[in-house]
Amino acid sequence: MFSKSRINEPGPKQAEAEKPKAPEASSVTKPSTDYVPAAPKGKASASVLSSDLTVVGNLRTTGDIQVEGTVEGDIRAHLLTVGESATIRGEIVADDIVVNGRVIGRVRGLKVRLTSTARVEGDIIHKTIAIESGAHFEGSVQRQEDPLAQGRSSAAPSPAPAAAAPTPKPDEL
Repeated sequence: MFSKSRINEPGPKQAEAEKPKAPEASSVTKPSTDYVPAAPKGKASASVLSSDLTVVGNLRTTGDIQVEGTVEGDIRAHLLTVGESATIRGEIVADDIVVNGRVIGRVRGLKVRLTSTARVEGDIIHKTIAIESGAHFEGSVQRQEDPLAQGRSSAAPSPAPAAAAPTPKPDEL
């Protein structure tokens, strides 16, 4: 009898109409589960600057960069790979640096590797370094426990001379 009363009553028919809505809600849940796998993609693959690309300006990322083209500016990244056809004119700072191409400027990294095709003109500040036979290098090599912190501390003294800039203001008076 209980089921007959539901069939005869308009209220339960509305409840039955709500039941199809519940599966729609579960289908909405399914796309959200599809979105969950997108979260592991937070570990994005390296950004690649192709060989026909020239960038004028600084690049900063917490991720990885692979440069195959030309960059005229500073680069900061987690992992930086300089391709064989690449040229970088500026300072590069990264946890891991692999140089296969040309770098004109300072190199600062925890782990720096110059492959046999590397050409570096500038100082290298590192925690660990590997230089393969055949690599060309002009500059100095300095080992530091934390070469990345040195750049931060050297950036701090730069504002200090900027603080000395108010000295000309009394000269203006």
